[in-house]
Amino acid sequence: MNDIQERITASFAAQGLMATLGAHLVSVADGEVQIELPFSERLSQQHGYVHAGAITSVVDSACGYAALTKAPPECEVVTAEFKINFLRPAIGEQFLAIGKVQNSGKLLTVCTGEVRAISGTTHKVIAIMQATIVNVRS
Repeated sequence: MNDIQERITASFAAQGLMATLGAHLVSVADGEVQIELPFSERLSQQHGYVHAGAITSVVDSACGYAALTKAPPECEVVTAEFKINFLRPAIGEQFLAIGKVQNSGKLLTVCTGEVRAISGTTHKVIAIMQATIVNVRS
């Protein structure tokens, strides 16, 4: 495991929200991070789908950590803004949030995110995100 993978793994482990949701880090690569969220009734809304807040949280973290792979070593990252579109209900056995860096600058990184609902061997994209992430000195 390289330094950035170790840094992101440690940071992810310190996130109380991700632990509360039951999310776990799947992969860390240069400019891309994947986070998995298993279905849980505790995360559902009134119709039995996974709540938009839970889906948004994991894809926001995936985008933020993807941006961190491009940030200078002396910086952390925070989300400045995002937009999310929900394409269909969050119905599945598990959900995979994929954050990808589209452009990385000195202060701002623009990322796109995608959330896939997985049932058996099939998946459907249920949400897409565009996010602006800011480098902040730690």
